[in-house]
Amino acid sequence: MSFTTPPRPLDVTALFPQLAPLARTATRLHPHPGSPSVRDSSIGGPLLWPSDEPWPHCDGPHDSRATKVIHSPDDIRLLRRIRTAQAERLRRDPRDAEATPAEREDSERIRAGRPWFDGPIAMLPVAQLYARDVQVPSPPGADLLQVLWCPFDHPAHPHPRTALFWRSSAGVTDVLDAPPEPPVIQLGFYLPEPCLLAPEQVTEYPNAMELSKDVQDQLDDVSRWETAGAAWDGDYADAPQEFYSEKLSHAPGWKTGGWSRWGLTDPQPRPCPACGTETVPLLTIASSEWDDSSESWMPEEERANPTPVPLGTPDGNFTMIDIAGGSDLQLHICPASPDHPHIELVQ
Repeated sequence: MSFTTPPRPLDVTALFPQLAPLARTATRLHPHPGSPSVRDSSIGGPLLWPSDEPWPHCDGPHDSRATKVIHSPDDIRLLRRIRTAQAERLRRDPRDAEATPAEREDSERIRAGRPWFDGPIAMLPVAQLYARDVQVPSPPGADLLQVLWCPFDHPAHPHPRTALFWRSSAGVTDVLDAPPEPPVIQLGFYLPEPCLLAPEQVTEYPNAMELSKDVQDQLDDVSRWETAGAAWDGDYADAPQEFYSEKLSHAPGWKTGGWSRWGLTDPQPRPCPACGTETVPLLTIASSEWDDSSESWMPEEERANPTPVPLGTPDGNFTMIDIAGGSDLQLHICPASPDHPHIELVQ
């Protein structure tokens, strides 16, 4: 499959030449439903993991009071299948029953939850990116990036803790067939639904808050925008900077590279913990591919033929991930050495 981001309403560098040197390439991953194998780039799919390499576990601490009810990964998968079946039945016949007796029984059992587990938690696959599909900074000889996380919040880190692994795919000859899974996870939102990818490169510009005061003032100048003619959306006349932020600066959704998303906080330095070099965006783990404010970025293929999602799931959120109520988890790495510790940023 391929996904195509619609052209931006206008060439922002024609109106604001100062932005031209700040252009960066981001790769939108466009996760979509599928059945990835270990040889595919994927979200939430199986990893090309050597059978003789220990599977990573998180020693915590994990807070049993963080949520009242916890579930196993299989509970979450079954609940998603039930919701998908309900959505399909209602699509065929809006008068159909919302749930069968068996579905209600399974749902009630799942709602009861599982007992708490004390001990190391097996990490879950989040993303696997082959260099043939997605170019990211990597150590010499590596052509595969694997991202895993612990499906629990952690003290001082109210989100899953991530781990990065770089490797040469050619060096993996014996693949681990049945990786361990955590007995329980804190939230169903922390279990990625397996998705294939359709990478697409786009051009991004910085968040307005990262620009100089002079450029920000120019972005607030309606008269400058009006010179674009019909490409300018007059609905933004009271807040012209939002036109830039929502339609021109950076793409929503899962992506690599590009510029950081800000909004929960003002921009802040992100120095490498090892050497102090300013880190750069590696991977954005998104809670949605688009929303009302970023709908202009919806791929043309999705606009023409929307892919169904389970009941209660936002349009385009095929990975079923949610970070802190609709935020993104952005991973930043050191450009001097990808082997240095990475930084996690929720925005």
